[in-house]
Amino acid sequence: MKLNVVSLVGRPNTGKSALFNRIAKKRIAIVFDQPGVTRDRVTREVEILGRQTMLVDTGGIAFDKRVTGDPLDNETKSQAALAVEDSAVCVIVVDARAGITPLDAEVIERVRKSGVPCMIAANKCDLPVDDLRAAEFERFGLPVFATSAEHGRGMEELLSAVVAKLPPAEQNETSVHPLRVAVVGRPNAGKSSYINRLLNAPRVIVSEIAGTTRDAVEVPFTIGSGPEARHYMLVDTAGMKSHTKMSKTSVDNFSLFRSEQAIEEADVVVLLLDPVMGPTMQDKRIAGKILDAHRACVLMLNKWDLAATEGITNETKAADAVRKMMPFLAFAPIVFCSNKSGYNIRRTIEAIDRAAASASERLPTGMLNRVIETAAKKTLAPMVRGKRLKVYYGLQVATNPQTIRLFVNDPKLATPAYLAYIERCIRARFGLEGAPLRIFIKARTRKGESSSAKEKTLK
Repeated sequence: MKLNVVSLVGRPNTGKSALFNRIAKKRIAIVFDQPGVTRDRVTREVEILGRQTMLVDTGGIAFDKRVTGDPLDNETKSQAALAVEDSAVCVIVVDARAGITPLDAEVIERVRKSGVPCMIAANKCDLPVDDLRAAEFERFGLPVFATSAEHGRGMEELLSAVVAKLPPAEQNETSVHPLRVAVVGRPNAGKSSYINRLLNAPRVIVSEIAGTTRDAVEVPFTIGSGPEARHYMLVDTAGMKSHTKMSKTSVDNFSLFRSEQAIEEADVVVLLLDPVMGPTMQDKRIAGKILDAHRACVLMLNKWDLAATEGITNETKAADAVRKMMPFLAFAPIVFCSNKSGYNIRRTIEAIDRAAASASERLPTGMLNRVIETAAKKTLAPMVRGKRLKVYYGLQVATNPQTIRLFVNDPKLATPAYLAYIERCIRARFGLEGAPLRIFIKARTRKGESSSAKEKTLK
């Protein structure tokens, strides 16, 4: 919706990402003193003076590749042009200290021709004396605001002008809390292609060049309309390389950090795998980060059409092979699909919905305890130092992730194998496909006893 979209555009290295982070009040976009760092449109829903707004950071618009030396300049420029087209208001960010450059003039002219309401943020006015340099940009006939993204100078005046330019808010305009879906994997796994396939539009840049995506790019996605609509926030992440293959630049390090942060903030994580190559050590490391964050997960074997050309056609055998290599993600559903042909793309959304529902499902206490009681009677816990574990009852204490506390006679008698057996029994009854399950063990206290007993955890 253009109603509340505000885009930051401009030539490379004017401080757009720094201004984006200042308005969002959080370090989201990568800020680095090097042209061409931002490529895709980075979005974040923020509140500006009481108005819910979709803020968009764009890559620097360069009409000559010699400005940044980035082979993806054309794609970056296209993304910035689409951002302008989708905007209700555009803020053209310039470098006041550098003065007017021919590229600034060209960007301003092109944005004005789009017909979108716009203004100029003369950035890097860190001191009052720098405000005189900002006045130079008034020659373009647009409102000019002297700002400093680094120090926060001039932000109130700029944001007031932005809100004043926004169309009136609709009466039914409410904040929607979409399902956050992080799409992760190794470089060139097809993450950006998958998101573009879902949207049926070139929303994020796709290239065979490894490391094309640098930021964690948030893309709103809706299925249906009205009260029954399902809202998602797809998060395209940078390919997660192994530390031995990473260059030691700040951009690479921050890209990895943003990918890991996207996993921690997600409701569901989609891990893309190559069906021909199979799970690699790096895939297993990424899976380990998903487990550590206790996130719901879907395994997506992309490029299934290419696997067929290699003679791999049996999905059941391929799934069994993946399960054997990644037994720690046995709870995650496996979907075979192809971004290119569209095969099973709808099924990936269905798997995501099931994983999200499983992670938030409430387990009836009575039913849960019947499952635990039946499991304990069917298979006795092993003897440990002449004693046997007794499970008295269990409680679901949290969702997202699913967390169950078992009250027992002595936590030290619980073995990992027996706790895994209890988990299998719970999953057999409730399903919980795609959702991790944490089981905490605690000694049952009697009246007058201390409740400081140690807990044992199965993660």
